Amino acid sequence: MTPKQTLLRGRTLNFSAEPTGPEDTAAYQYCEDGAVLIEGGLIVASGDYTAVAAQAVQPQVIDHRPHLLMAGFIDTHIHFPQVQVIASWGAQLLDWLNSYTFPEETRFASPDHSAAMAGKFYDLLLGHGTTTAVAYCSVHKASADAFFAEAARRDMRMIGGKVMMDRNAPDGLMDTPQSGYDDTQALIRDWHGKGRASYAITPRFAITSTPAQMEMAQALVAENPDCYVQTHLSENHAEIDFTRELYPQARDYLDVYETYGLLGPKALLGHAIHLTPREIDALAETGAHPVFCPTSNLFLGSGLFDGAGLRARGIGNAIATDVGAGTSYSMLQTLNEGYKVLQLQGQSLHPLRAFHWITRGNAVTLGLEGKIGTLDAGTEADVVVLDARATPAMDLRMQRAGSLSDELFILQMLGDDRAVAQVYVAGRASKGAPVLEAAI
Repeated sequence: MTPKQTLLRGRTLNFSAEPTGPEDTAAYQYCEDGAVLIEGGLIVASGDYTAVAAQAVQPQVIDHRPHLLMAGFIDTHIHFPQVQVIASWGAQLLDWLNSYTFPEETRFASPDHSAAMAGKFYDLLLGHGTTTAVAYCSVHKASADAFFAEAARRDMRMIGGKVMMDRNAPDGLMDTPQSGYDDTQALIRDWHGKGRASYAITPRFAITSTPAQMEMAQALVAENPDCYVQTHLSENHAEIDFTRELYPQARDYLDVYETYGLLGPKALLGHAIHLTPREIDALAETGAHPVFCPTSNLFLGSGLFDGAGLRARGIGNAIATDVGAGTSYSMLQTLNEGYKVLQLQGQSLHPLRAFHWITRGNAVTLGLEGKIGTLDAGTEADVVVLDARATPAMDLRMQRAGSLSDELFILQMLGDDRAVAQVYVAGRASKGAPVLEAAI
């Protein structure tokens, strides 16, 4: 008889708030001998092993000691169709899009290609410890269908949407205002709220959408207020200048989205580097969320994200890989580069705050902290198992580690997919495991 419960044993780290520093022990619970009890894809209990084990009923026990267990990582901005253009040499944003991204995305008109790439994409996410992501698909409905279908097979909580683009792109990569609206409505009907899927209405960015398409995006948001909105904002100076040419009536770049009613707590704005004071005021007023993409910003030479400045205004910032301009699927390496970007501006990123950011912090940004991002009872059992001695360099450094913060910083600066010993999605071991059909 197959056990109904699974008991994961190891050191556990669970956040209940954003830590202000290592002394802020009220913000997290760390158990040297901890456990996570799982049943039916949900967490039943977590914390001290003896207390949790006492609640278990004939569980399957998986001993991950001495590894560290925490909530699975959350990536809030990634491009599904760019899996084969990551690490494409040299160019800034607009040239990179035209030279690499747009030609690649035309291939996703094929349902077979989209399905094949979806399998690879999810393998890479899980291999790096990411259990939830917010993704841009291509303009083709087939790419979004493949993205959501593969997520459903793996029972992953995923958010995504097909991009809407009706200008300044190749012929094979444009929709129309009406077809973009129709395809998006069909995808929302087919996928949003089904299983663990959520939809993000996705005008790619102002440069690739006419005012007519922005009006359609506005209608979609008004008709589907529980959907997310994702787009790009102020990544690059040339992008900002081109946007001003295309929307001369706008006060600034953000005003394009503001005018069409796209801003609010469910809006995710990739990059948001070169912001005016008025734009910062509008972000604070509307509750829209900038998304920090450090490896991409450095790779394209776009600029430095002012994390502390935005936080000081009460603006909730997410953090993400932005693959394929981003150079790693690893949220650990994203923290590595994020630490350096902030250091260049005299800003700090303590490792406890860093790991809160890629788990509960990003979940709070998405309004999903009651479902993912923690090890709390009743939340979905997405768990990552981390090995801070995964490589010779990490093992050597760990010999001098004296605290949990030291260990987390080693993972943050030296870790990658090799440091991810296992990943559980809805309670099922999923790193290197065969995909089983999930109930939808």
